Parts: sequence; C-alpha cells; structure tokens
Amino acid sequence: MANHLSESLPERTFQHQSSLPPLPVPSLESSLLKYLDAVHPFASEKEFKATVDIVRKFQEGVGKELHKKLLQRAKTKKNWLEEWWLDTAYLEVRIPSQLNVNFGGPAPYLEHSWPPAEGVYLQRASMSTWYTLQYWNLIRTERLAPQKAGKTALDMDQFRMLFCTCKVPGVKKDTIRNYFKTESEGPCPSHLVVMCRGRIFTFDALCDGQILTPPELLRQLSYVKERCEAEPEGDGVAVLTSEERTRWAKAREHLISIDPHNKTILETIQSSLFVISLDETKPYSTMTMEALTGDPTIRWGDKSYNSLVFSDGTFGSNCDHAPFDAMVLVSMCWYVDQQIKATEGKWKGSDAVRPIPLPEEMVFTVDEKIRSDISLAKHHYLESDLQIVCYAFTAFGKELIKQKKLHPDTFVQLAMQLAYYRMHKKPGSCYETAMTRKFYHGRTETMRPCTQEAVNWCTAMMDPTCDVSMYRKAMLLAFNKHNKLMAEAQDAKGFDRHLLGLYLIAKEEGRPTPELFVDPLYTKSGGGGNFVLSSSLVGYTTVLGAVAPMVHHGYGFFYQIYFHKATAF
Repeated sequence: MANHLSESLPERTFQHQSSLPPLPVPSLESSLLKYLDAVHPFASEKEFKATVDIVRKFQEGVGKELHKKLLQRAKTKKNWLEEWWLDTAYLEVRIPSQLNVNFGGPAPYLEHSWPPAEGVYLQRASMSTWYTLQYWNLIRTERLAPQKAGKTALDMDQFRMLFCTCKVPGVKKDTIRNYFKTESEGPCPSHLVVMCRGRIFTFDALCDGQILTPPELLRQLSYVKERCEAEPEGDGVAVLTSEERTRWAKAREHLISIDPHNKTILETIQSSLFVISLDETKPYSTMTMEALTGDPTIRWGDKSYNSLVFSDGTFGSNCDHAPFDAMVLVSMCWYVDQQIKATEGKWKGSDAVRPIPLPEEMVFTVDEKIRSDISLAKHHYLESDLQIVCYAFTAFGKELIKQKKLHPDTFVQLAMQLAYYRMHKKPGSCYETAMTRKFYHGRTETMRPCTQEAVNWCTAMMDPTCDVSMYRKAMLLAFNKHNKLMAEAQDAKGFDRHLLGLYLIAKEEGRPTPELFVDPLYTKSGGGGNFVLSSSLVGYTTVLGAVAPMVHHGYGFFYQIYFHKATAF
C-alpha cells in the first residue's frame, strides 16, 4: 500500500538531486587517444607525428601526475568540474558578455496564436508574463516534473537559476547572485523589473500572495509605457552591463560610491524575478538579431532572463549564459508557448483589477564620469559586426530522417561539415554541445563532429569519380563515428573537459603550461575555445535561439529540427 501511494504521488522537481551519480573522471589513456583522433584531420603527417610525441611524453610524465591530482579532487567533490567550468568559461572571461556570451532569440515563439500586430503588445506581454510567473511558481512549489532521458533522472539544479538570478561584475572575476528559494526553503523575491526608454521601474508580481492577473499586469505595464512616452528618456545606465567586464565592474563601484541608494537599485534589479524590456522596434523578420544585439539601454545584460517585448506584438529573450544552459530557457518558453496555444492567447478569467501599488521608478544618481561611461559603452556596443541569418528548411524533417534509420542531429551536423568543406576547401573544427545532466550538477561536454570519417565523407562528396555507393559507405562510417562519440560525451567520457581539468591543476600549482596545450595543433583543432564552428541542437520544439561564434572569423550554428512530413529526400 505504501509503495502504491508513493508511486501515485507526482515527482517533485528536485527530488532526485541527492541520488544523482558524481561526475566521473575518464582514464588518461582514453582521453589522450580521443584527443589524437580529434586533431588528426587538421594535421600534416609531420605535424601529427610531432603531436603524437608530445602526447606520449605528457602521458608518461606530467600528465600522469596531474591526472592523479584530478582523481583526488574528484573524491572530495561530487562534481569536480563545476566550479572550474563556471570560472573558466564564464566568470573570469573579460570580453563583453552581452554580445559574446549571452544567448538570445524568439522566446516564446507565438506565430500560431499571435502573428505580428499593431497595438496589442502590452496585452500580449501581460499574458506571456502571467504564464512565465506560473512557471516560476511551479519551480518554487517543486511541481515542475523533473526531466529524464528515458528513465534516467536528469540534474535540475540549473532551473533554480532561471529566476531571481544575476551575474555581478568583478575587477578580475564575476560572481553569480542567486536569490531564488523554493517554498520549503523560505521567502523568495517576487518583484519584476520593467525597462523602457532608458528608464527602470519595479513592482511586485504578487498581491496578497497571489500572482497578478493579466489585466493587473497590463495595468502596471501600461503605466510604465505612458510615463515613458510623456516624459524624457532616462540615462540608460543598463548599457553599462554590455561593457568589457572589468570596465563595467569599475563603473559599478563608482556608481555605488556616488550614492548608497544606487546600491539598493542594483540589488533590486539583481534579485528581481526577471526583466521585462519594452522595446519600440518591430523586428519580426530580424528578431534573433534584435534579441542578441538590440537596444542595450533597456535590458540588463547580466540578468538570467530578459523578456523582450517588441511593439509589433512579438517576443524575444536575452539571457546570461553563466548560470544555466539554453535548455532551461527552451523548457520554459515551450511551456508558455503551449499554454498560449491552448487558450488561443486569450485571458478567460476576471477583468477586475485589485487596488495594487503602481510601479515605482528607480532612478540612479549619476555624475559626469558615469555619463561618459554610458556614452562609451554605447559606442563599443554599436561596433559589433555580428551577422545573423535565420533560415527555415521545410523540405523534410525529423520523421523522414528517422525513417532512413539515421539520427536527425547527426544528419544536420554532417551536412554542416560538408557545407563548410565546400565553402572553405578544408575541414572545420567544430564544437557541438553534449549534455551531461545525468550526473550531479552536470552541464556540458564537448563533442567534436569534425572526425576523420566526416572529412573522408566530405572528400568523397567532392570527388566526381566516386559513385553513390561510395558516398553512402563513407557517410555511414561518419554517422557511426559521430553517434559513438556523442553517446560517450553524454556519459562524461569525452576528453575536452578532462584536459581542461589537467590544465587548470597545472595552473593552480604554478607549473609551466604543459607542452600539449601550446602545441599549434591543439589550437588549430579547436582547443582552448578556438572552434571555427560552434553548434548546438536546441531541440525539436518551436523555440530557437542563437549565440555569437566562439572566434571572430567563425560561425555559430544553432538549430531546432521540426517533425515535417515529406515523401523523399
């Protein structure tokens, strides 16, 4: 009877956290063999021979010592990588994160109920915000079902970071402030921040413990819009979050030194549920570009979630990447998308508006130095030369690819390899995200799609003397290799994070950088974040998004795969 009861109770969001396995450390030998295999497509015979020698010396010498120390670290931490990854990939990085690290895009994507339309954006914003607050409440009350891969529970820790979370700049290293608490843990901030025309407002999303209804949210958003239309633009302090990290940290310190109330405003923004940006552009055909590179005076670049409300009634998002990966936002946006679809975007509850306090404007005290910093930040932001193309391929989709007994994601990745090879006449070092959430606090591992098998297939496809059977044979070898490497990476048996751990131990101990990491082939093959192609499947829903490429001359390729039925390739 007891077992029957426990099975009938819904699973709580974070109930599997304590039972998730620790992140394992691969064997040194397997990681180095995989590394050699991965660099091979980028090497001449002479270069490869030299790298083999470097790897052998590393394995027999300093690498063996560093690996032992990594194993010791793994005994004391359930996820030996977690802090290192956060610091190295995000918090110690000094380049402006809003353009280079944040991810953005349509979110949620609402064509089915809400095509672009004039004069409705605040009504739509109130509905979208209401459903987003329902999602916050699901996490807060731990009623959001834990995600699984088959029957395997996945780590849900990143979902704690979607709301009430902000990165704070430091002169040498940033920090993440997370104010979120579940109901059982205690009180959680419940206020929203709205930005419009360089000005900042805040109001509580709850009244008497209940989430404001869409008519009440509409009243609040309308008040902000009317105030901003009737009065001069604000100083646009938010643009400082788009600056180089150390410059922003120093400007923030100066801002606090001018007036202690400035620190209170910063705390209010940092701890808010999320930011709603009322944007006067109409970017329907260029939405992803606008989400990534739009008006920096009405979004807080360090915030875990900026909900962008465009005046043509469409929506976007801009999120700091440090606290979570895109799948968290995709999950939330898909939820909101489905709720709006189910109600055809219409509010069916009461139109009554309770007597709730109007939004309060938060005005920073600024001086000439801050005004100068704001002007410079705008100038730097506008220098971006990021180009974005959003293309919908509708000839066929997931269903037909699976009918051919091929993995849809591998299909897209190999197509990308072939496209790069055709354009540049050489292999393209490529990063694909592999999810490691089956482990405690797992995030990602690098999967490298530019295998020797993929290059062999590309070469065959470019060779007019090859026939279809040769194309097919080479393609299937490339498919099998890719699928094997992806499965291993998801099992934390990749090599990139392992090598990073060995590098960081050497760095922490003040040792000279091991030769393996200064070998030209290490960088040429993508090591150290030098992949010319950075890519990720964002799923099989309608939600998409984008991130800037890893290198200035590179490509970022982020895609979702639709179900589309079709009769033939």
